[in-house]
Amino acid sequence: MPNKKQFVFKRLSLKSRLVLAAVVWLTAMVIAAGVSVPKRVYNYMVDDTRSQLSVYMDELSAAMEADQNGKLSLTSTLSDPRFNRPYSGLYWSAQTPSDLLRSRSLWDQKISTDGKNTFGARHEKLIYLQTKLYYPDFDAPIEIFVGIDEQPIKNTVRELMNQLWVILALLYFGILLVIMLQVQWSLFPLNRMQKELSQLRKGEKTSLDEYYPKEVAPVVDDLNALVFHYQELLERARHHAGNLSHALKTPLSVLKNEINTLDRDTQKLLATPIEQIQSQIDYHLGRARMAGAKNILSVRANPAERIDAISMAFNKVYAERDLTLINELDSEQEVSVDQTDLDEMLGNLLENAYKWSHSIIRVHAEVLDSDEIKITIEDDGPGIPEDKLSNVLKRGARLDESTPGTGLGLNIVCEMAHSYRGTLDLTRSSMGGLKAQLSLRLAG
Repeated sequence: MPNKKQFVFKRLSLKSRLVLAAVVWLTAMVIAAGVSVPKRVYNYMVDDTRSQLSVYMDELSAAMEADQNGKLSLTSTLSDPRFNRPYSGLYWSAQTPSDLLRSRSLWDQKISTDGKNTFGARHEKLIYLQTKLYYPDFDAPIEIFVGIDEQPIKNTVRELMNQLWVILALLYFGILLVIMLQVQWSLFPLNRMQKELSQLRKGEKTSLDEYYPKEVAPVVDDLNALVFHYQELLERARHHAGNLSHALKTPLSVLKNEINTLDRDTQKLLATPIEQIQSQIDYHLGRARMAGAKNILSVRANPAERIDAISMAFNKVYAERDLTLINELDSEQEVSVDQTDLDEMLGNLLENAYKWSHSIIRVHAEVLDSDEIKITIEDDGPGIPEDKLSNVLKRGARLDESTPGTGLGLNIVCEMAHSYRGTLDLTRSSMGGLKAQLSLRLAG
């Protein structure tokens, strides 16, 4: 099963996905630029410095002389005055086994090394060049060092780094802002479609507008065609159901009246098939009605009002039993169900409660989340045994044959709720009777 993080990621909106991808990409690019650019600048400056040191090395090599005893001397002064300024950061030294000649900038210090790095007069790390010269008059090599303090280059790179991060930050947020505006502009047709679908669901429109970008236009056309086709099918189904109901009502009434004129044995023989025919007609007409309302996307009904209206009729039918119905539903809440279908579902559940309740019927609701409500109808009657709760939802199931009915009520409620993406659950009530919980979608 996917974990919670995977579920949250899958639920991300398109806008969030695009912006998140842009943030990840921009962050990676900015970090890469912030790391690589200073290194490249540093390497460039070091290479340039080594090129300059190479010039000094050539100049020094041309001016260097050694006699037969290894005594070193310069025939001319080097061009860069920093060699003559103490602790200037630019140094040279020439060394033989018997003599050491060095720039005035070293003062009384020597160029030293620890095996990895070379250091100057103030023990500053140097960028350096090293070479060995051989003269005909002197057999031993002359080892020459030319080096310059590395710290000014590091300081330059650090200052450049500070400015670079400011530029990269401005570039980062600027590009991110442009991307967010681009995403917002690109997704605007989808936002408009969402608003139109909401208006379609509320019944304020009958179709979506046709002016959409070419990438979205085919989807809009298919949605419009689907809505039109679905509404036509629903209207046709309702008409057929109504026509069938009226066409069969009169012949069945005639047959029942004719059967009543026959002898008792013949009545008993024919009554059962007639009841079965009536049961099948009621069942299939109920299923035909479950297709929903003509404008299925905009239907809504108020359960509190429908409970009050239905209970007024049942209070008259069951007046001699002195039953009390407590309606605790919020009068402001509405569900996405056609009012006729809601009456059908609530009517069957209330009829069952009135039929079996001893004295009290309680109707209350619980909002499960932002778009679903669970309407509960429970009574203090005998209830249904736990092992038979699932059976009563089957078509034609009746636990008490002595009580009038076809056994289709709860089954029709269950299938009608399913057609509205809802559910019907039966459990035992804390009041002792049956607890029917009808879950439906809240109207937006």
